[in-house]
Amino acid sequence: MASRIEDYGLIGDCETAALVGRDGSIDWLCWPAFDSDPCFAALLGTSRNGRWLLAPTGEIKQTSRRYWDDTLILETRFEAEGGAVALIDFMPPRGNASDVVRLVRGISGRVKMRMELVIRFGFGVDVPWVRKNPDGDGLLAISGQDMTVLRTPVETRGKDLTTFADFEVGEGDAVPFVLTYGPSYHPVPEPIDPEAALKDTEEYWREWCSRSTYDGSYQRALVMRSLITLKALTFRPTGGIVAAPTTSLPEKLGGARNWDYRFCWLRDATFTLLALMNSGYTEEAAAWHNWLLRAAAGAPANMQIMYGILGQRRLLEWEAGWLSGYEGAQPVRAGNAAHAQLQLDVYGELIDAFHQSRMAKLKLDEENWSLECTVVTHLADVWDQPDHGIWERRGTPRHYVFSKVMCWVAFDRAIKSAERFGFKGPLVKWRVLREAIHRDVCQRGFDPDLNSFVESYGAKLLDASLLLLPSVGFLPPGDPRIRGTIDAVERHMMRDGFVLRHDPREVSDEVQPIEGAFLACSLWLADAHVLAGDVDKAQTMFDRVVAVANDLGLLAEEFDSGAGRQTGNFPQALTHIALINTAHNLSAARADAEKPAVQRST
Repeated sequence: MASRIEDYGLIGDCETAALVGRDGSIDWLCWPAFDSDPCFAALLGTSRNGRWLLAPTGEIKQTSRRYWDDTLILETRFEAEGGAVALIDFMPPRGNASDVVRLVRGISGRVKMRMELVIRFGFGVDVPWVRKNPDGDGLLAISGQDMTVLRTPVETRGKDLTTFADFEVGEGDAVPFVLTYGPSYHPVPEPIDPEAALKDTEEYWREWCSRSTYDGSYQRALVMRSLITLKALTFRPTGGIVAAPTTSLPEKLGGARNWDYRFCWLRDATFTLLALMNSGYTEEAAAWHNWLLRAAAGAPANMQIMYGILGQRRLLEWEAGWLSGYEGAQPVRAGNAAHAQLQLDVYGELIDAFHQSRMAKLKLDEENWSLECTVVTHLADVWDQPDHGIWERRGTPRHYVFSKVMCWVAFDRAIKSAERFGFKGPLVKWRVLREAIHRDVCQRGFDPDLNSFVESYGAKLLDASLLLLPSVGFLPPGDPRIRGTIDAVERHMMRDGFVLRHDPREVSDEVQPIEGAFLACSLWLADAHVLAGDVDKAQTMFDRVVAVANDLGLLAEEFDSGAGRQTGNFPQALTHIALINTAHNLSAARADAEKPAVQRST
């Protein structure tokens, strides 16, 4: 059985990432990229579906772990029979090939160790042909287009389609293991020096972290860990940022809400830009912006809610029926059918992201404005249609309030960009539409009896995305309708102090609760409190989320307060982005920073 979700740590090379368990097992790795088939899929099955274990063979008395400061180098320390040993895991920034380096260092005494390597390409099902490298350097595993080579001074042996090694480590000893990926039709990748790679990787991450401008005194280490995680989830060749490096980790333990998150969502665009720009990472912000521009290029009617890391549009969903699923949660899905949904909010996110980029003085392509005008022209014809909403509902389309609000945002930001930067556009028409949408939402999306905005027109249920209405500038934070909405969310949509994204009063075919609390939404409530001037309430909410991060500072999509466990795909970019933004907002509100955070320009 796989470990608890929160028992994993993340390593990566900014093109793919691996999850390392507290037990020393790498149970998830997609090679060569985030969206490739995994060669280690034990996370969603068993050890027979691929994993790489390095651990003491005898009784383990105590295990602890940490990241080296301001790096993505993970150290797991085992106190075992005979002494103590440290396992150092990392992936060097991508060179000619992709490497996973594992260094076993003796700390005290003498410890017996075992390595078990099970490589299964093709989502944990394809057994490779394993042989010694004809050049005498390493052990090759080949299946179809995929190839890995394992290099280590330790003698290995094969049994039951698994590669084993038994060895001992004494105080001061260091034993390296390097697993390298390459296409099978290319020459075998050249070896790397593990110790030199460790030094280079440490220097890479510390130099990157030194560029941070976050100077809030509160939770700086956690903010930096979130920024490192966001960088690790960035596909460096294109600037696209995946929502998570995993698929099918369940929103509800044992449930069927298991989705593939190894893609890039337009929904996260403005949140991401603010997190990066606030923290001094304008280069990464510009790369993300340029990815957005390329992905959205083309006919606005064909705009999707998500794209692949290269900007791919066809993300066909299928099921890996041979995998048992995380703790039995089935099905295991690859691809995401929601990419074909109509979600009107993405138009607002796109135009808002471009506007925020201009306000932050990022250098934008001259063709941006032409694309924006085309998008807004299309939106004028479709804004009044029902859609599937920000949460990608797979039922009948509705008139979701947040979708309509983001349509308003699209026109509002287009108007303000034109006014501020001298662009030409049909401003009179846009202003009329902006006012019409605002009036429509206030009349049809607000329930006077509930004194709250609601999930969709005519509904009596709420939706956590309503917490974003003040931050996007739809109404002032002090407006009684905003105050009423925040109060209603706190009354009806919280469980054990955390915010749910769906109203728990909703009738569902599933046994309640259908999922854990959505951690980004809990932080959106904190942001709403900051804007309303209730900083102490915001701080309490922020602290509550921080408290459920794992010992490495990583957070999944959701938190099951009943089970006391993280749920959903892990680590989740949106959660860490929200944490960064809320930390900036709190720091600025408490005058903890030398300059205020870059808020959405509304």
